[in-house]
Amino acid sequence: QVQLVESGGGLVQAGGSLRLSCAASGRTFSRSDMGWFRQAPGKERDVVAAISSSGRLVYHADSVKGRFTISRDNAKNTMYLQMNSLKPEDTAVYYCATGTWGRLINLDVDYWGQGTQVTVSS
Repeated sequence: QVQLVESGGGLVQAGGSLRLSCAASGRTFSRSDMGWFRQAPGKERDVVAAISSSGRLVYHADSVKGRFTISRDNAKNTMYLQMNSLKPEDTAVYYCATGTWGRLINLDVDYWGQGTQVTVSS
């Protein structure tokens, strides 16, 4: 069983920055591919970014490329999402999840976190 706990969400003005963290329990973190996802009200959940177990392979959705950066620290069992130049359309609940690379991108994950709200005001 893996538990994922997101933190770092909040209210920020457009153009601002936030850093989300996802702390994972269990001994398999360093062997797990991970991802960030978001779901805005009335919309489907979408993948934002993904990172391989070693951190060598990363993916960022086109909508966040150049503004968001995914990273991980396997020694701390923690994954991060640095979000810069935030826009009102980034407003959503952000979730972290674990799984395998090919399935993660398609939202087929093993475990979800509980989510953290990010609100960007204009």
